[in-house]
Amino acid sequence: VQLVESGGGLVQAGGSLRLSCAASGFTFDDYAIGWFRQAPGKERELVARITSGGNSNYADSVKGRFTISRDNAKNTVYLQMNSLKPEDTAVYYCNAVRGFNLYWGQGTQVTVSS
Repeated sequence: VQLVESGGGLVQAGGSLRLSCAASGFTFDDYAIGWFRQAPGKERELVARITSGGNSNYADSVKGRFTISRDNAKNTVYLQMNSLKPEDTAVYYCNAVRGFNLYWGQGTQVTVSS
């Protein structure tokens, strides 16, 4: 089982990034996928989540700016992040959940400069 995040980097405030979470080793279509983030000194928090059926929900702090989507043919979930703010700076992780099964990726750093 593997979840691999990519697409992080350094961007100026107001800019955009698209993160990818590529999955392998399990039945991707059956899993809800979440994007989380953890800033230094803070707890990991949910950013966005998409169910196996394609329903999504977002943290209030990113609503209207971030969009989560999934491509089951590619076993990949995306997080499109627009209008980035310095407070979005964090390590972003994806996870996959189905029942008692939970998998995490290794994370990708997003840094937003002011």
